[in-house]
Amino acid sequence: MSKIDELIAQYCPDGVEYKNINELGFLYGGLSGKSKTDFDKGNAKYITYKNIYSNISVDVKEENFVSISENERQNKIEVGDVLFTGSSENMEECGMSSELTELTNEDLYLNSFSFGFRIEDTSLFISGFLKYLFRDSKIREQINRTASGVTRFNVSKKRFEKIQIPIPPLPIQEEIVKILDKFTELEAELEAELEARTRQYEFYRNQLLAFEGKGVKWKTLGEVGKIKRGVAFTKKQSIFGNYPVVANAPVPISFHNVANRSGECVVIARSGANAGLVSYWNEEFFLTDAFSIHPDNELLNTKFLYYFLKNLQREIHLMKKGFGVPHVRASDFEIYYVPIPPLAEQERIVDILDKFDALVNDISVGLPAEIKARRQQYEYYRGTLLSFKEVQKN
Repeated sequence: MSKIDELIAQYCPDGVEYKNINELGFLYGGLSGKSKTDFDKGNAKYITYKNIYSNISVDVKEENFVSISENERQNKIEVGDVLFTGSSENMEECGMSSELTELTNEDLYLNSFSFGFRIEDTSLFISGFLKYLFRDSKIREQINRTASGVTRFNVSKKRFEKIQIPIPPLPIQEEIVKILDKFTELEAELEAELEARTRQYEFYRNQLLAFEGKGVKWKTLGEVGKIKRGVAFTKKQSIFGNYPVVANAPVPISFHNVANRSGECVVIARSGANAGLVSYWNEEFFLTDAFSIHPDNELLNTKFLYYFLKNLQREIHLMKKGFGVPHVRASDFEIYYVPIPPLAEQERIVDILDKFDALVNDISVGLPAEIKARRQQYEYYRGTLLSFKEVQKN
């Protein structure tokens, strides 16, 4: 029997009480009556929509300011309050929560696109319990049902007040917070390590792919390979199949029953917001709103070319032309110069960068895979720990 089971057997063997939000406290709104200029040079800190969305505990170190005049009537956030985002383009992302768990010496205000919830009897919950409870899938399902809309979804405060939450005994809350805090700390450590490894990867990539002044020959892509344009393609022409349809996005836009590319190549998205996006493919696929680069592998390793161009992604995005729908031209890449170091050196560089790339980007191995596994484990335990039988009322 786990410690949680022992505590439940001791304190609430018959279940715990559930209450509606409006039975436990009240909702309050964010800033009102503010203009854009009030946020230019403010004198008071406010909590942003993004701060709430991104953190289960409010990050009080973020500095965003708004002008608040003396005696101005605005709602202030208090420690223990739970803040919620009021709207989103996706129903599933409405009402994301963040608890203010840290006591501060300054007044804090709330973004106007958000709202707060204040418990009137602060003895019912320990600090940190609600930050986990309101992110749990069962409570999130209730929150999702309070939202409505077409292109943008908004939380109905009236429906939100009817959400039911459990009130477990404090010793149980303490043990749950203790367990989940450990998971949160571990994930934060892994993310910090991933960030450090990413910076290390970027440093080595820049060093390995810098060839100016090293006596390396440079040639245009037109001299060392072929550039092939994709085929015009519409949804009506699509017949569902096993081959990815690659266009102007970082992932396939659909699947088709035939392929027009196979093997290794570098793809450049041709138009739209992602015009110039560099990607690497080594499979059969159907290419449409993009063009592919096929280097002569006796001179240029395909994966090496990908890493070289990807390292210049920002510069390549700036090659976009046009005002309505921006685009890049295949002809501009035919005269684009790339270095041609010895093949053995290209392969050495690819081998090093492949290992770094897998470590920081591959969700099946390395740190991203470990973070994903820990997050799934955390969500499982959070769901299990926050599942309470409701006590039967006489």
